[in-house]
Amino acid sequence: MTSGRKSLVSHNRTNLAGWFFILIPVLAISIFYFYPMIQALILSFKSGRGMNLDFVGFDNYIRLFSDANFITAVKNTFIYLIIQVPVMLVLAIFIAVLLNDENLKFKGFFRTAIFLPTVTSLVAYSVVFKYMFGADGIVNKMLMNFHLISEPIQWITDPFWAKVTIIIAITWRFTGYNMIFYLSSLQNIDKSVYEAARIDGANAFTQFFKITIPLLKPMILFTGITSTIGTLQLFDEVVNITKGGPGNSTMSISQYIYNLSFEYTPDFGYAATVSYSIVVMVVLLTIIQNKIGGDKK
Repeated sequence: MTSGRKSLVSHNRTNLAGWFFILIPVLAISIFYFYPMIQALILSFKSGRGMNLDFVGFDNYIRLFSDANFITAVKNTFIYLIIQVPVMLVLAIFIAVLLNDENLKFKGFFRTAIFLPTVTSLVAYSVVFKYMFGADGIVNKMLMNFHLISEPIQWITDPFWAKVTIIIAITWRFTGYNMIFYLSSLQNIDKSVYEAARIDGANAFTQFFKITIPLLKPMILFTGITSTIGTLQLFDEVVNITKGGPGNSTMSISQYIYNLSFEYTPDFGYAATVSYSIVVMVVLLTIIQNKIGGDKK
């Protein structure tokens, strides 16, 4: 009887210790994550200058559909999303397959070199790209030295080329990040699958599309969703390379939120509304991606 009572007390203490360790992160997440989210949602139903805010109901959400700057920011962001994300993921898969080759020498060096851009400072690399793609930058000089262009391309000041510059910058930085995910997935594929395919006469092209891509499908879905979320929140590259210009031709949604809060007359209520528009976009695009690329079962 005494032994059973001691066991029960010990079990209860273990449970209390477990709940204590769980309680700390739960409280931290609730205070620093969920509470600000709820406050931002409440704030999105208010409007006014600075902190002098009044409840306006759904007026801010209705305002979105007639806000030319918001519509421009959404168009720009979706251009980045539609072009950059597929290009980046295709490059990441291609590089991962190359670096997964057992016969490749200096694999460690190449993997590190391609992943390194991921750990660089967002501000620092954006500024470097700004100077590289300037009218008298190294990119124009190289293109002119190879006689590919006769006069400098206005990478930063032309609306079209400014978007191209941002897309190149994002692709350069995050391709290596996604490559690591694909590389880890490739290394978990049983080699006997490829050996059986080769015995059956499947060439490298067939193996890639019939074995590699289907087996990478869960990781492609994961990286597609995370890259979509990251692109919808694009901020540093736009602000540091083009400042949203020329005009508003490269302005992203996140930069517009920043402008509403700190550059224009502060309208924190409407800025919160624009922030929640990103949440809605992320949810809708995630559902669509899951429907298209997810497991049918």
